[in-house]
Amino acid sequence: MGDVLVGYDGTTESERALRWAVGEARLRRTSLTVCHAWRWPYPISYVDIEGAAIIKKMGGHLLDHGVALARDMAPGLQVSGRLMDGGTFSALLQEGHEAEVIVIGSHEPDTMPVGSTALRLPARAHRPVVVVRSAAPQEGLVVVGVDGSAGADAALAFGFEQAALRGWQLRAVYGCWEPGAAPGGDLSLFDDEEKLRRVCGSVLERSVAPWLVKYSYVRATTSLVLRSPREALFEAADEADLVVVGTRGTGPVAPLALGATSDALLHHAPCTVAVIPQAMS
Repeated sequence: MGDVLVGYDGTTESERALRWAVGEARLRRTSLTVCHAWRWPYPISYVDIEGAAIIKKMGGHLLDHGVALARDMAPGLQVSGRLMDGGTFSALLQEGHEAEVIVIGSHEPDTMPVGSTALRLPARAHRPVVVVRSAAPQEGLVVVGVDGSAGADAALAFGFEQAALRGWQLRAVYGCWEPGAAPGGDLSLFDDEEKLRRVCGSVLERSVAPWLVKYSYVRATTSLVLRSPREALFEAADEADLVVVGTRGTGPVAPLALGATSDALLHHAPCTVAVIPQAMS
């Protein structure tokens, strides 16, 4: 079993992520690694050995502070620090290869900068990435996006695990009113709403059924919504503490590393979002 890896830079957002990561490590009964990446802020052609040493030392102090905070949050938890040279994205991508979960902070909805680690890392990581946006639980609800794809199955596995670990409820949501969300790409289903409900409802129930057996103690419901996957999940996210999606669903645009729905949730969802790579299924 790997550890839980969290990125920390001293900001309020990273402290929220640290708190989530501490809880995750305790629930999984594993260790926590706090990672901070420092970098030389000037062009590489301008080399100042003493200046770089000072910046690295400052980064070390910041990392030590994060490690101390984590230990204060959970006395007895095994916490280690990892100081990396370079950008946060590359550091977490490298260190997170064997992690159980990678946890990072996020800006508020609709304020995500272009090139943000919270957007780039979920698209490239081979491990689950939790982008923490909400500090405290509200309803104790995990929402999982389902569409019958391998990516959605990986999301269900992680979502049920989270619900089981935290004692939360789970809602599996299938927004089927979009050409890319139709099973087998059968667009004729949109000519018969009742048939669409029947076919997509069957996909939803079959997708969830194995996890209901494995996690029989998790209170889980399904929700078939005649809206686009994005709209259905945004509506559900208003009540959720955590939304779980795969990196890609059944939609088109194969060259994209991150599906349009996952990308939209990372930009705009009001709650914490977990993005799960297909290899996890």
